Amino acid sequence: MTLALALLLCMFLGTHGFNTQHVIEPQPNFDPEKFSGEWYRLGLADESPFFAMVKNQLKVSKGLLEQDAKGNMNLTMWTMRPYGCSVNVYSYEMTDVPGEFTYFSKRHKITKDITIVETNYTDYSLVLKYKSMDKEYTQVALYGRSSILRPDLIQIFRSFALTLGFSEEAIVTATEVDPCPILEPRNTAEFREEKSAQSPNQSVFGTENLSKM
Repeated sequence: MTLALALLLCMFLGTHGFNTQHVIEPQPNFDPEKFSGEWYRLGLADESPFFAMVKNQLKVSKGLLEQDAKGNMNLTMWTMRPYGCSVNVYSYEMTDVPGEFTYFSKRHKITKDITIVETNYTDYSLVLKYKSMDKEYTQVALYGRSSILRPDLIQIFRSFALTLGFSEEAIVTATEVDPCPILEPRNTAEFREEKSAQSPNQSVFGTENLSKM
């Protein structure tokens, strides 16, 4: 192999392969109470073939993140369907490391992890799913406290995803906002009845199956 070809191959792998040497740590002194509340999912980085087929469907969606009595966290997301607004509950369990959680993926039949990589609690958060860095399973998500796509937040998200080895084509920010609101005017009993009737989706921030969001 010539030196020029070897260098070209190294450049290709560096651009299109995950950076498995990148040490990913959670947000220092992660505070779940401050992290709770309403979040908008603004963008995703995902190299899987499935995401490549549906990435144009990505919308800014809104959810409510709550910590339960055991310290685990649950995310409720509302999504517009042809028949109206539906609700899905996503659950993940705390670990010994603050800012890291695990959950069982029903789709892939394996236990995955999620890491709250970076957040300032008031504006944005970067969330990594499955830091073993597998193109089928790994995602980076950008969340904001507002549905507004601020250029500085998008740049933080894109820079982090590129550092991990995601390609430009795999990094997507949503432009359309899902019209389904969080907690439409209706009584609390009705909401609780609907929520309890749902089967919990073992996922991470609503990204396990884009078509069900």
